[in-house]
Amino acid sequence: MFNPWIYYDSLNQERIYIMQLGLINSAWAQAGKATSYGIQKTKEIGFDCIDIFADPLDTDAKERRLIRTECEKAGLPIISVACVATGLIDFNPSVQRFHMDRCNKYLDMCYEFDAKNLLLVLGEYIWEKQVIPPQEQWNTAVHNTRELGKYAQGLGLQIAIELEPFKLSLVNNVESMVRFLDEVNHPAVQANIDVSHLLLSNTPASELKKLKGKAIHVHISDCDGKVHGDLPPGKGVVDFPPYLEEIKKLNVPGAISIELEYSPEPEKIYEWVLDAYQSTSKLLKQAGLRG
Repeated sequence: MFNPWIYYDSLNQERIYIMQLGLINSAWAQAGKATSYGIQKTKEIGFDCIDIFADPLDTDAKERRLIRTECEKAGLPIISVACVATGLIDFNPSVQRFHMDRCNKYLDMCYEFDAKNLLLVLGEYIWEKQVIPPQEQWNTAVHNTRELGKYAQGLGLQIAIELEPFKLSLVNNVESMVRFLDEVNHPAVQANIDVSHLLLSNTPASELKKLKGKAIHVHISDCDGKVHGDLPPGKGVVDFPPYLEEIKKLNVPGAISIELEYSPEPEKIYEWVLDAYQSTSKLLKQAGLRG
């Protein structure tokens, strides 16, 4: 079957992936817009796909069906579902068990949505790496993520680990990402690349070559270079071309999704998302990542 997002480079004898451009639907929810509205406007603006931010424990069967049917009606495949699970590395076994069960429910929801991956945000070292040995928290994260990888694989899904730029985050730079993935050592567990997070963690674009064969999803947004911002590209200080050039070399078989935080003018959320789409689409075309 022909896949419009792949072409074959006969010169280098390899498949080249043209990345789909998506949006995390939380951009609309944060502005108080209904699920259907957000999905419809995402398609209207021109996005190829969509990522969903929804907790299965807070999302009933009607809402899950609404998400699935509205995306199908709009022709927007769901690529990723975002999950923040800081409790996976809690020192209390009962808390870990709860979050393992919760993450499995997330994976079940990914399966219902016919998504490709679960975007997993791990937690941070507690008490400034005091009291509990940091290696103990790291080992707990590795073990629990490996178990989730096994469950994901059984559903035909993958897990994309997000690199968070905060000082105490377990995975906060490319080096720690590579180490984490190598220790988890499961084919269903791979990396998510977040461009603004790389800048905030002082990670140069050249470091991305270490993620060759390990990355399956990308987030893109801008920031002021100091604090987490998730602004539309062009509204901050990120120099995107070097990062996009390295991402192209990685030949990631997935999507690049715009992540937007709270708009300063919620009543103008459509214009905020449209601006992000137009600036990102232009960047991706210039980088040869989108037709």
